[in-house]
Amino acid sequence: MPLDTGDQAPDFDLPGAGGGAVRLADLAGRKAVLYFYPKDDTSGCTLEAQEFNTLREAFAAADTIVIGVSPDSVKSHDKFRAKYDLAFPLASDETKAMLEAYGVWVEKSMYGRKYMGVERTTMLLDRTGGIVRIWRKVKVPGHAEEVLAAAQAQA
Repeated sequence: MPLDTGDQAPDFDLPGAGGGAVRLADLAGRKAVLYFYPKDDTSGCTLEAQEFNTLREAFAAADTIVIGVSPDSVKSHDKFRAKYDLAFPLASDETKAMLEAYGVWVEKSMYGRKYMGVERTTMLLDRTGGIVRIWRKVKVPGHAEEVLAAAQAQA
């Protein structure tokens, strides 16, 4: 059953780019943006990461941490962060357990071929880990600004 606004975010503990871990428990007391994306260093995913990165100071001023999550390896995330000077955490979910728990690991179709992949989705969490907003099937241009406005409006 897909997550909805008002639900508590499922717990996670994932390896993060640059070493260390990215955990739901570590977000307590802060708002968080979890944005799920298909693949490091592809055109749409790069643009999305750059847009969130450009707004990182505004997100920080809104006491909101931004975290990118994909099934790519930590090594891939490290290269992606370095190449584009990304200053926010990227979490690696190679097992896809978190992606499945959040309902973003879905069957997709391209040119009639069906395959499993990440549906580009963003979730805004409140200070207690409650989901206050979900954007599904995200179109990248302007998306980070829309998420920032929602984070700023959230107490």
